[in-house]
Amino acid sequence: MSLNSLPYTVRQPESKAEFKDYYHLRWKLLRAAWHQPEGSEVDDIETTCFHVIAIDTEDTVNAIIGVARLQFNSDDEAQIRYMAVAPEHQRQGIGRSMISYMEDHAMRTGHHNIVLDAREPAVGFYEKLGYKVTGKSYLLFDTIQHYKMHKLF
Repeated sequence: MSLNSLPYTVRQPESKAEFKDYYHLRWKLLRAAWHQPEGSEVDDIETTCFHVIAIDTEDTVNAIIGVARLQFNSDDEAQIRYMAVAPEHQRQGIGRSMISYMEDHAMRTGHHNIVLDAREPAVGFYEKLGYKVTGKSYLLFDTIQHYKMHKLF
């Protein structure tokens, strides 16, 4: 399948409306189930980060179906955060495409080390993409174990 025939596209949000939908999906997928208020998905460094969305190009309204953020921890290190794909669109290569898009940006900007804190069920996904577990990280909402992972380029 060629890139042009994929049922989705990966890019940065381009408008206030897209950012609004981006943050709403981020909250819905990563916070709502744990009764966290809308707005808790946003932190104070959003404006310095590289945001990524996946858009369903087969949907007439081009709905956002995946979200992720790349933040820059140092001159060499970037961190993937807030990554999620809507459940009905998982296992279609969307997450892999979003990771590739962020990795390309990280390399272009001189960031050769990417780190992340993966939720336990996502560890295998990241391992398939070349990320290595370096240890346990934090326990989110007292229930979601995260693992520190990294990849060097």
